Amino acid sequence: MSTSTTGIAIAAMDDRHADAVLAIYRLGIATGDATFETEPPAWDHFTATRLPGHRWVAVDPTGRVLGWVACSPVSERCVYAGVVEHSVYVHPDAHGRGVGRALLEALIASTERAGIWTIQSGVFPENTASLALHAACGFRTVGIRRRIGRQHGVWRDVTLIERRSPVVG
Repeated sequence: MSTSTTGIAIAAMDDRHADAVLAIYRLGIATGDATFETEPPAWDHFTATRLPGHRWVAVDPTGRVLGWVACSPVSERCVYAGVVEHSVYVHPDAHGRGVGRALLEALIASTERAGIWTIQSGVFPENTASLALHAACGFRTVGIRRRIGRQHGVWRDVTLIERRSPVVG
């Protein structure tokens, strides 16, 4: 576990964090601007679909989970072995405290150690805080996927972002 100057500790996500992680995910879903998902998955599905060495939680000094980040492979094809898609969620009470940045920095460090050369994600254009956070962490906008999916009967665009590692590949 590492602790930042703001008192936020980053720890490997495990089963102890299940309830808090899924609760934070549910809060993100409720905003309508975080994901197309309508409910978080069951914990066993959540952990089975995310890479074990690249799942992190941010906790405060009392041990309360403030946010999480995790990633999944984008494809089983070997040519994409170094490309992952990630999600990062921060509890609304912890916004503006550096939690998202600490989580992304932990993910970037762990993926680079593992030889992963690209981290990507899709972000709703309305989620300006997420886009700003990612830009500050070295992500760039690849493009806009217009009307890529429907949410509650409304077509939504998604901004495709990526961070290419300067040390891997």
